[in-house]
Formats: sequence, structure tokens, C-alpha cells
Amino acid sequence: MQFNNLLLHIDQGVGVITINRPKKLNALNKETIQELHDAVKSLNASKDIRVIIITGSGEKAFVAGADISEFSDFSVQQAAQLAREGQNILFDFIDQLSTPVIAAVNGFALGGGLELAMAAHFRVASANARMGLPEVSLGVIPGYGGTQRLAQLIGKGRALEMITTAQMIDALKAERWGLVNAVTPQNELISHCLSLAEKIKRNSPLAIAAAIRAVNANYQEGVQGYDVEISEFAKCFGTDDFSEGTSAFLEKRKAKF
Repeated sequence: MQFNNLLLHIDQGVGVITINRPKKLNALNKETIQELHDAVKSLNASKDIRVIIITGSGEKAFVAGADISEFSDFSVQQAAQLAREGQNILFDFIDQLSTPVIAAVNGFALGGGLELAMAAHFRVASANARMGLPEVSLGVIPGYGGTQRLAQLIGKGRALEMITTAQMIDALKAERWGLVNAVTPQNELISHCLSLAEKIKRNSPLAIAAAIRAVNANYQEGVQGYDVEISEFAKCFGTDDFSEGTSAFLEKRKAKF
């Protein structure tokens, strides 16, 4: 699969997607959003891929926002379509993916860049990372799920503070607030994410996918998360992974999923 704006590296069950628009600080345009969808969809469809890592090229930016030049003259109707399609194609798509996605935030994650990182299942940031949703300074609000996911991750008050001030926070504050899981030196970011991927790979991919669905259910309107958990828990009992996992435990050996 060939991409104009991405680099894709696959090794030992881990797919690393690098957004590669350094002159634009890896800003998201429509083509890049579609390519990210295609890359993630392809990796998720492969039984050999157990974890996906998304990062940005260079040391300055993960994704420094959306490409404003593409939509600065949009009408209300065009803007609604842009946001809806983007959420469906990429942000919600990643959020609901059965393969765990780690965002390796290697620099600025602003606007659509932070929204992309928040759509991932968890985030690791380099010490130089800066995160924010500056959209109100342009007379608009986040449109790719930012108002929802930020509040879910750090709470309503802090989310509104970040959004209404349009200010960035540094990596350490992001970690304290629960926006990122860990902070590493720049040169250790990918290796740290790969280490997390190795721990994930030891476990049942079917059970991991079920856990993602159960956790996500808590944030879906009209869905009873506890009922989803019961259903997903029960369905695990009918899988080969459950048979292997329990057999390995009883036989005091490592499971082979």
C-alpha cells in the first residue's frame, strides 16, 4: 500500500504509522485523514498485527492541527459534512477499533492532532510535547470529537479551561491530568511504546477487543455499560483464546494466542 503522507513500518506484530508532512508540521488534510483510515483499516484486518502505534515525523510535531487552508471558506453545511465525515472515517473509527492503538505524541498535538491522539486507546508523550485545542482563537470549536473526549479524559472543568483559553499544556501537566499515560525523553518515546506493545501482545487479542468494546460502552449514549460487560465476558467463554488461556494457567505454562 502506497501513501503520499504516511510512512508505514511493520515488525513483529506491531504496525507503526508515521504521519509524514514535516513542512506542514504533519497537519491533517483530507488526503491524510483518508490515508490514515486506509492504513489503520488494513492493519486491523491483519491477524498478524496486534498493536498499532501512530506518531509524527520529526521532533517538532505529532500533528500541529488540521490544514486550515482546506476549509477556511466552507459554508455551514460543508463544515457539518467535514466534521461528520472526519469523525466517521478516522476519529470514531480508531476509537472503536478492536486492535489497540497507541498515540506516540512526539511534539505539538494541537487541534485535530490532539483529537487524533485522544481517539487512540491511550497516549504516551515525549517530554517536549505540547497539547491544546486552540480552535476558539479562530472563531470555531473542535469538530473531530475534541469537546467530548477531552472532558471524558480530564473532566469537564479542565476541558473547558483548555478549550476556552485556547492555551497549550505541557507533557507533565498532561500526565498529571490524565491526558497521557506516561512521559518519556524524546529519544525513548517509540521504544517505550514498543515495550507497551510487547506486554499487550502476550494477551488474548479476542479478550482485548472485547475489553475495548466494554470500556467504550460506558461513553455511548443509551448504552448500559455493565450489560455490555456481562455480554462480552460471557462471549469470551466460547472462544479458543479462553480455552488456551485457562489451559495454560492450569498447566503452569505461557499461553500462546
